Amino acid sequence: MTAPGTTDPIYATAGLIDVLLEQAAERAPDPVTISLSVTAAGDFSALDLPPETPVFTHLYLPDAGSSINFVFGVDLGTPAGQTQGRFVSHPEGRLEPAQSDDFHAVVFVAVPPWDRDSIAVFDRDSSPRELQVLDVEPPEEHLD
Repeated sequence: MTAPGTTDPIYATAGLIDVLLEQAAERAPDPVTISLSVTAAGDFSALDLPPETPVFTHLYLPDAGSSINFVFGVDLGTPAGQTQGRFVSHPEGRLEPAQSDDFHAVVFVAVPPWDRDSIAVFDRDSSPRELQVLDVEPPEEHLD
């Protein structure tokens, strides 16, 4: 439990953070925006967190469905209402949200040199949050 006046950390898997940083490095000098989703901590076998704790585990690549989006204006690459966060890269080096960023409840921001020390996380109101990177794999998913 968190003391009054403090906020819980934001949890993300190491694999997700590494992929986000790779995407930012590959797209530089252009910025990138990526939608992110969570898995409940209770779905992991090796986490000592309350079961309902959200852990950022998945991303939706920005180019998925882009041809249909271009023609019809419909974003089919990201499921509607199923993303809880957003990743944005700032190749110019500002490690803080910008007014031009596409805000979500949680915003991850990264800057060069695109390593784990150059990523931070913020609330919708641009307040910094603690990022805890977890060295765990997301649970295996099966299609029914």
